Parts: sequence; C-alpha cells; structure tokens
Amino acid sequence: MSDATIAVTGATGRLGAQVARRLADAGLPQRLVVRDPSRAPDLPGVDVRMAAYRDGAAVRDALTGIETVFMVSGAESAERVDEHRTFIDAAVAAGVRRLVYTSFAGARADATFTLARDHWATEQHLRATPLAWTFLRNNLYLEMMPLFAGRDGVLRGPAGDGKVAGVAIDDVADVAVLVLREPGRHDGQVYELSGPQALTLEQVAEIITFVTGRQTSYHDETVEEAYASRAVYQAPDWQVEAWVSTYLAIRDGSLATVTDTVERLTGVAPLTLDDLLRLG
Repeated sequence: MSDATIAVTGATGRLGAQVARRLADAGLPQRLVVRDPSRAPDLPGVDVRMAAYRDGAAVRDALTGIETVFMVSGAESAERVDEHRTFIDAAVAAGVRRLVYTSFAGARADATFTLARDHWATEQHLRATPLAWTFLRNNLYLEMMPLFAGRDGVLRGPAGDGKVAGVAIDDVADVAVLVLREPGRHDGQVYELSGPQALTLEQVAEIITFVTGRQTSYHDETVEEAYASRAVYQAPDWQVEAWVSTYLAIRDGSLATVTDTVERLTGVAPLTLDDLLRLG
C-alpha cells in the first residue's frame, strides 16, 4: 500500500464523500478537489482545493504533486464529455500517473442508455493518454430505486419485465478505496459492479412496499407515454432522452448482469435492495 496523497473528486456528493471518509479513517493523506470548498466534508489531515472539471488551469494546479486520482463522473450535462476530457488532459499536464474513473455498466458507443455513451467516450479518451487507468463500471445505484416512484407511489417507465442489478453506493465506495489503496495492482482493469440480484421494477416496487410500508407499484409505460409524462419538467431533449433510455436499458437487458466483482475484490457480499432499505 502507498502513503502518497490521493486526490478525490466529487467529495461534496455521496460517493466521493464516502470514499474520502474511508481514506481518512485509514489515516491516508488526501486532497479533495471540489467546486465549492464550503461543502467539502470536514476530515482530518485533508487538503481542499477548488477546481471545476471545465477549468483546465485550476485542475492542473489542484492536481500538481498528485500521483493517483479518484475521478467521479461529472454532473449530467450536454457538455459533460468535454468537461471530462478537459479534466483528464489537465491531470496529465499536472503529472498524475494513475486515474480511477466511475463509469457505467456496459458502457459502449451504442449503449441503449444514452449517458452510458458519455462514459464510453470518456473511457476512450483515458485509454489514449499515458495515464494508468481503472474503470469502475457501476450499475444503477440502489439508492435511486425508491426515488423513481412519483408522489403517488407509482414507478413509471417503459422497462417491461426487464431486470436491473443495482449496486449500493457503499459497495462502490468499498471497491474504490481498495483500488486506490493498491496502486498499480488494478491498472488497466475494467470492473463491472452490480448488486447480488437482478430485479424487475415490479419486484423493486414490491420490496419497497414490504420493507418501508410505503405503497409502491409499477406502471409499464409505452415509450410515447414516457416522453409525454416527463414533458411537464420542461427539461432539455438530451435529459429527457437520458431519463427514458434508462428504462429502455432495463427492458433490453443491458443492466441485468449480476457480477461477483464486489465480493471478489472486497471479500464482502454486496447489499441487496432489501438490506439497503432496512438500513435506512
């Protein structure tokens, strides 16, 4: 294990914050690279630097002297791939040697889920740099599942009877920390991270109802209904397409693969949706 300072991005978000806390608990030096330092977690021995992914000069300054970076994918936007490329190029210019990137399950140029294509483009850019890389291709986060339901308790989307093998953020954080603490061992690896079971959205609704007592059901929309029901949000076209294609990726099996990666790497079985809901 190395005691070199590790840079962690996204520490004001849930995954990045959990990774930062685990590294702090292990007594490892780290530098948090965030857009808003006032929101950074208050952890012992942590250096906080301000830099947005799109600001290459600030990123280069923030990463100078760093060998390993944990790069949480940026906020969803039409410019996200360009921002990722700017960040990666700045990391190279700063002398970074290794980058661990949070990608998405089954990332491909023609992925059904449109944002998985962004992750693929980012992966390809990383592959073309001199950086050593590790890709954590996370399935949908289990924490998102209850949030799919509307105020009426209905989970709507054109997912049919397709399945999703969602993974808990805690389990992704455990894998990320393990990879970060073992520099070199995981270089060039693509880790597909899932939970221990693949569920239909009807099963998801049943589990939420059973564990929480909140009556939840699933309505299988047509694609046309899905676009129409989301028009009220007046979101840009790319975002609505991303929302709808999430369900289409479930329907066509893109997110149904259950892997043993979490348990194989950490030695601990990943959380189920039932486990997560009971933990609160």
